[in-house]
Formats: sequence, structure tokens, C-alpha cells
Amino acid sequence: MKQTLARKIIATEEKDVLKLLVGKGKIYTFLNPVSYLTALKEKSLFEKFDGIFADGSGLVYAILALYFHKVTRRSFDMVGIAPMLFSYADDMKKSVYFIGSNEQEIERAVNIFHAHYPNMNIAGFRNGFFNSEEEIDAEIQKVVEVQPDFLIVSMGIKKQEEMLVRMREAGFNGVGFTCGGFIRQTSMNKIDYYPAWVDRWNLRFVYRMIKEKHTRSRYMTAAFKFPIRFLKERITGK
Repeated sequence: MKQTLARKIIATEEKDVLKLLVGKGKIYTFLNPVSYLTALKEKSLFEKFDGIFADGSGLVYAILALYFHKVTRRSFDMVGIAPMLFSYADDMKKSVYFIGSNEQEIERAVNIFHAHYPNMNIAGFRNGFFNSEEEIDAEIQKVVEVQPDFLIVSMGIKKQEEMLVRMREAGFNGVGFTCGGFIRQTSMNKIDYYPAWVDRWNLRFVYRMIKEKHTRSRYMTAAFKFPIRFLKERITGK
């Protein structure tokens, strides 16, 4: 039977996440019930990652129900991995490079990151919109030359994963993470996008549906399709 994506989900305690930050040449991404549907069509791409985190309670519960395997929800935001990475980079004066969102949003987000983590070395940043393969190649070469300790990419599912894989294949030897809409969310708000009560009651997806209209149809579609596709993959491996 073929390997399922669910079997690549990392079951990490906080101390295990911190160990990942001192690695070299590793890339990680995140899946929730919405993005899982896309990833199923791109398995060969996602199999190139050193690990996948479950970014969504729905996926966590599905893995427990069908695989009898307990994993912890981990997202790349300020209620997930981001503060661990930024605090580590700030304490150890590590370098971080950001790619994602549009020009205004990433500039605002980087300013917010710098204000909260002044000792973190922001080695560079650029928006996530490229007009040609030549532009992508040039950015990859730039990052490889800079060799930041961490590379954070927010370009939407598949594009961000493709970018991280190409970075590593070109010679990037740091640790890379995708981060979904984290850069845009930070630019819209302060450093903490989710109010404390939203995180405490596990209502992040509800909050996003209210704040971000484009997520509504995605969540509704996933509510019907994800359970069926997840079960099918568990049974057939496809």
C-alpha cells in the first residue's frame, strides 16, 4: 500500500520543535483539511518534505480516528511555531529571510517582526509574486548566496512548497517553513492575529471565516469533501 500523507504528519512536543530549529537543509510544511485536498493531488511534491505539521483540529482528530495516532496541532503563526522560531533567532541572533504576500503587506509584517524581535537578523525579504521563471531563479540564487538560517515562504499551497523544494535543490542549507497566510495576517494587525479567547476555545477557523471572506467557501467545501477523501486515502493509499 502506498504511503499516505497522514503518515508524514509530525507528532511533536514543543521540545521536539525546538530541535528542528538547529537542523540544516530541512524543509517543513503544514496541512489542514482544506489544503490536504490539494496536497492529495500533489503527493510527489509533499513527499519531498522532511515533515508535515497538522495545522487544524479537523486533521488532528481525523488522524486519531483512522490511524489511532495522536498528533499536536502546529501552525506557523503566533499561536504555533512562529514565536518559538523568532525567539530562538532573537536570542541567538540568527538570520531569517521572508518571501510572501504583496509588497506593502510584507513590508508592514517585517517591521512588526523587527519591533518585537530586534536582535533577529532579517537577512532579506520580498513579495511572493513573480512575473517569470527568470525572476524566481534570480530570487533562488539570491537566497542561496545569502544562506539565511531560516527561510519563511508564504505563496499559497503548492507554490510555496515548490519554492522551498527548489531552494533546497539549488543549495539552500538552512531550515525552511511554509507559513500560509501568516505574513498577510500579521500585516493586517499586530503581532497576535488571533485574540486570546479565540485560541483558547479553538475557534481560529471561525475567526478566519469572519475576518477573511475568501476562506468561507474553502472551509465549506472541505467540510464535505475532506472526510470522504481522507477515508479513501486511508483505505486505498491514494
